[in-house]
Amino acid sequence: MPDVWLSPQMQRFTGGQQQVQVVGRTIRQIVDNLDRRFPGLKMELYDEEEDIIMPGIAVVIDGETSQLGLLEHVPEACEIHFIPALGGGA
Repeated sequence: MPDVWLSPQMQRFTGGQQQVQVVGRTIRQIVDNLDRRFPGLKMELYDEEEDIIMPGIAVVIDGETSQLGLLEHVPEACEIHFIPALGGGA
């Protein structure tokens, strides 16, 4: 089962858990199953209107940034990180 790592901003949905295990074979299934377990989390990750991962969220699977978004295949034993873009700078 994939290990999913969540940013501090997203941890408010998980009761402060930074890492959770979630069943799924694609990123879409992972996002849907995260929301079933932690209602409201999907709205942080998914743009329903565009049917894509939210702009500004990178999906990293075993250290590789996903190029397929919701369609990306997820290995059975992997680490998935949902990483929000950093803002700021001059």
